Amino acid sequence: MGIVAGLDSSAGFTRIVVCDADTGAVLRQGYAPHQGDPKAAEVDPQTWLLSLGEAATGGLLEGVQAIGVSAQQHGLVPLDAQGGLVRPALVGNDKRAQVAAADLVESLGGRQAWAEAVGCVPGSGQPVAKLRWLARTEPENAQRTAAVLQPHDWLVWQLLGRPARRTTDRGAASGTGYWSPGTGAYRPDLVELALGHQAVLPEVLGPAEAAGTTPEGLLISAGTGETMAAALGLGLGPGDAVVSLGASGSVMAVHHEALADPGGMITSFADATGMHLPVVPTSNAVRALRGTAEMLGAESLDELSALALKSTPGASGLVLLPYLEGERTPNLPHTAGTLSGLRRESMKPEHLARAAFEGMLCALADAMDVLRGRGVEVRRIFLLGAAAGLPAVQALAPALFGAQVVVPQPADYAALGAARQAAWALGVAHGTLSPSAPPAWQGAAAQVLEPGEELAAGQAVRQQYVATREQIHPGAFGQ
Repeated sequence: MGIVAGLDSSAGFTRIVVCDADTGAVLRQGYAPHQGDPKAAEVDPQTWLLSLGEAATGGLLEGVQAIGVSAQQHGLVPLDAQGGLVRPALVGNDKRAQVAAADLVESLGGRQAWAEAVGCVPGSGQPVAKLRWLARTEPENAQRTAAVLQPHDWLVWQLLGRPARRTTDRGAASGTGYWSPGTGAYRPDLVELALGHQAVLPEVLGPAEAAGTTPEGLLISAGTGETMAAALGLGLGPGDAVVSLGASGSVMAVHHEALADPGGMITSFADATGMHLPVVPTSNAVRALRGTAEMLGAESLDELSALALKSTPGASGLVLLPYLEGERTPNLPHTAGTLSGLRRESMKPEHLARAAFEGMLCALADAMDVLRGRGVEVRRIFLLGAAAGLPAVQALAPALFGAQVVVPQPADYAALGAARQAAWALGVAHGTLSPSAPPAWQGAAAQVLEPGEELAAGQAVRQQYVATREQIHPGAFGQ
């Protein structure tokens, strides 16, 4: 069918993969860092374009027929009536809108009202909270704001030559706080509630629709957010879940419908295929391992992993509730971590090391149970993040999660997902693919781990963890 490219513009860099449109085989790759501080709360969007240009040098895009764009989520690019930038873009890691988010929750009548309206409760990162922050702290800029885009919307618009029509996709729209995955429609009243007046919002395209064609004839697909692009690049489908192991953690699954959660533990995103991606975040994951490593004098997580594997399931009765930074799931923002079960025989480094791994994974299993409790099927779990390669994680995870665990090889999955979307849109445009299913690319190379004989021991560890959690935080999950 041809050659396509996927572009991933993250907080710190641009990655481009050029792929065979039929098979997904990677033909060429490009990379360039963004100028400036990747942790900055404000960014000049022109740096994204400059990075894109640098990543695409050397004839990287020669022969490419279509491009898909993935970009960092929760950014806000405010435009004036002429399409000019009102101010630098506010990006996802900007936490200044915490008070604004709380104000919005109260203004609409509470967490349940928001969950029912748009599938999530506003947080400081979301565009709807950034609009309220803009209205409160920069009223003149807020008044000049006539249209709002997210980073991937803005990049697509630029690639197309800034046409009158501005677009987004349902995946990125679902993270704004003013588009409902349940109804597939914007809530302009929530934009007005946040900003103080209406603003023009980009048209939400379907998964296989093209945003347009460049003057050179290059097709640009709808694009999407990084999370949705990575799910498409991994080839996720119904029955699949993703556990992300960063300093904090999250559990995400593919589901056939949007989930409204009055408790606010589930954030209901849409994906890039027409399905949904309910996400349950935790505040603590690898940070619990790093803290334990420091306590024990372990120089690396690999050393901590080796130490943990000298212990046995249940860590000789030690249980670590890893709520070191408070917790979001369960909703205990002001709590602290707890180490329980201390006896003379359990006070050994290997038992504490194992308790840290078991506690981290049990907390994520709690998050997964939130989804399962809402009818989300989980048959296979993709484990992502650098810690996914640790032997202790791989030894414990299948039994503690009670499912097959897949550890994909490191790859640019967001860029691959963007390329797959481009191939889909190109195939639909040429009449060779159906708009109901993306191209069947080869799945990610991965290590597959089964629960096996350790399943019973893993379930006993879970029971020990849950009993401890309920003793210290009774009813945390509403039981």
